Amino acid sequence: MMDGHEVTVVDNFFTGRKRNVEHWIGHENFELINHDVVEPLYIEVDQIYHLASPASPPNYMYNPIKTLKTNTIGTLNMLGLAKRVGARLLLASTSEVYGDPEVHPQTEDYWGHVNPIGPRACYDEGKRVAETMCYAYMKQEGVEVRVARIFNTFGPRMHMNDGRVVSNFILQALQGEPLTVYGSGSQTRAFQYVSDLVNGLVALMNSNVSSPVNLGNPEEHTILEFAQLIKNLVGSGSEIQFLSEAQDDPQKRKPDIKKAKLMLGWEPVVPLEEGLNKAIHYFRKELEYQANNQYIPKPKPARIKKGRTHHN
Repeated sequence: MMDGHEVTVVDNFFTGRKRNVEHWIGHENFELINHDVVEPLYIEVDQIYHLASPASPPNYMYNPIKTLKTNTIGTLNMLGLAKRVGARLLLASTSEVYGDPEVHPQTEDYWGHVNPIGPRACYDEGKRVAETMCYAYMKQEGVEVRVARIFNTFGPRMHMNDGRVVSNFILQALQGEPLTVYGSGSQTRAFQYVSDLVNGLVALMNSNVSSPVNLGNPEEHTILEFAQLIKNLVGSGSEIQFLSEAQDDPQKRKPDIKKAKLMLGWEPVVPLEEGLNKAIHYFRKELEYQANNQYIPKPKPARIKKGRTHHN
């Protein structure tokens, strides 16, 4: 938008919200279409950022069939659109294609270690076959594709109750509830701030790199370190509570981003604490907004229709 492009956002609001883009509504270069990519879309575009899919475990496990349809039929529809109008398509793939990795850190040529019938399979395998589809369309139809394997990302406008580790911890710390850690908390994650990811996606889309590229922050921390860091940044007195570990929860996660550095000149620049402070600020505001705008429905009296006799 800032670079003067015309942007059409297509969303079915399964996990998104209109409020996230309301500051663009009314801008002459912006259009918002309430549409589900599982249904075909007919529109004229030059570039397609195919970001559609629930991405947090509670969201995609809540509706695994919807997740599969979005990543398969939705991806086929977007590739079909790209083919028809000669657009370039960027697929938002995921570090989950690597599953619970046996290689550390993960490079793009690692094939992964995925349970095809586990609770996360609808997402992991959905994204893996979406990648397969991109390269089939590239090979057979000459469609230009870009594939970003996105590692954990956080920032303002993420859904507060999406059940991801950063949002869970911030929400729990702000509300003075215990921070829930699954397992021992020794499993690692590497988080990037959303603006870094966006810069990486734009750089990838406008590059000549058609093979998959990892986009993530290689700075690795244990879940327990995150819990303590967020607790301190919020200034919360919450305690840390340990729960039993989640099934198929990857033990280690760290991107190798040599390829992105070399071929895109990209690397994350936002320090973790700075990003977390921005996310905490957003969540604080969001909690205030919810408290002030709570709609409590009042029971309506039943309207009695006149002049009609009811026979039981």
